[in-house]
Amino acid sequence: MNYRHVTLPPGLYFVGTPIGSARDITLRALDVLASADVIAAEDTRSLRRLLDIHGVPLNGRALVSYHDHSGAGARERLLRALEQGQSVAYASEAGMPLIADPGYDLSRAAAEAGHMVTCAPGPSAVLTALTLAGLPTDSFFFAGFLPSAAAARRKRLESLRDVPGTLVFYESPKRAAASLADMAAVLGENRQAALCRELTKKFEEVRRAALGDLAEIIKALEPRGEIVIVVDRGRSEKIREEDLESDLKRALMDHSVRDAADIVAGLHGVPRRKVYQMALKLGKD
Repeated sequence: MNYRHVTLPPGLYFVGTPIGSARDITLRALDVLASADVIAAEDTRSLRRLLDIHGVPLNGRALVSYHDHSGAGARERLLRALEQGQSVAYASEAGMPLIADPGYDLSRAAAEAGHMVTCAPGPSAVLTALTLAGLPTDSFFFAGFLPSAAAARRKRLESLRDVPGTLVFYESPKRAAASLADMAAVLGENRQAALCRELTKKFEEVRRAALGDLAEIIKALEPRGEIVIVVDRGRSEKIREEDLESDLKRALMDHSVRDAADIVAGLHGVPRRKVYQMALKLGKD
């Protein structure tokens, strides 16, 4: 038996769960799950499986479903348990709670009501990918999931282009190729990146390459499983106006003003608006 029954003070306990290997759970997380008066989970089925693997019995305790679509009713039930002096443990489906997962409203409501809110930390796909990507980790920005629509996705990427840190994204396997292609176009095809797939699982894989190359590789592979994309920060270099103008003139020979601006802005890693205005002027000339 790897867990202990402990006396938990009343409060809300967020519990980090494995992102792949069930053995990555911490002993403290098992203690909390074994001892809490009430357990809430984003996915009750996956949590039941995790409890069964580690031999943690429910012993008649409530297991409450709490996710983005469970509504205020489930949250009020958990808050009532806290008001009654009970300990409540909440676990997301995988990884750290609240990181691109539900729980924020519950955390805020519990804290505002004066209840203790704490965490038994555990694995994180964000930090695991940063460790394996081979890119700078002194400063990073977690951007979550990009929009599924291409125009909205590019607009979001443009807002992130000049962030002075490594970028981290979650992505679905169905959209990975399209997202990488947009990243190459907007952030710059020569930016170094890594696609991390199925972290801590049997078929874990990390592919490192420039964004342009990575986009081509993934387009042919059609990857499966959970994906984290890590992109190096932009390198600020002074771009000469004459270089931009020269590249725009060449691009305008075969492309529309809009497409030429996209290509040159991505090539030099400069704001698209500036390049588009220059392209409009050259087009008129």
